[in-house]
Amino acid sequence: MKVAVLCEYSGTVRDAFIARGHEAFSCDLLPTDKPGPHYTADCLTLDYSDVDLVVAFPPCTHLAVSGARWFKDKQAEQIEAIGFVQSLMDLPVDRIAIENPIGVISSKIRKPDQIVQPWQFGHGETKATCLWLKNLWPLVHTNVVAGREQRVWKLPPSEDRWKLRSLTYQGIADAMADQWGNA
Repeated sequence: MKVAVLCEYSGTVRDAFIARGHEAFSCDLLPTDKPGPHYTADCLTLDYSDVDLVVAFPPCTHLAVSGARWFKDKQAEQIEAIGFVQSLMDLPVDRIAIENPIGVISSKIRKPDQIVQPWQFGHGETKATCLWLKNLWPLVHTNVVAGREQRVWKLPPSEDRWKLRSLTYQGIADAMADQWGNA
């Protein structure tokens, strides 16, 4: 299966699919932190004619409710961000998953098909994550654990805080590769 993992600079989800024998690549405007097949480009310019699955992580800066207090001052940016998400949903690929925190996608486009938490996939933390699915089934929890802490929300200010907050948990990446890799 050929998998395009979009708006993912970290390579976490890409590498989970590769580890299971799939041909996967990531694409982001940022260079990757890990070696592997990665395009530093606008993902909307790629050719998707031979792609079987897209897993996309559009930037949440202007979409997530955590930034709601700034929405009134960033209406143009939010409209652009919603347009980008809709463009990802409209890619000419049979199976698509879009990931984003709880936010305005639910009211501007449609409600998510599933909301997952890291603690459902082996990480003792909370971080509600929405999934909008096209021709894919909801993820089945793989390892429900205790110790549900809001670690990501509590990260102190730093130059890399935004990167740390956006990383996909390995357990969720593995579940995507295991469960959607045979779609």
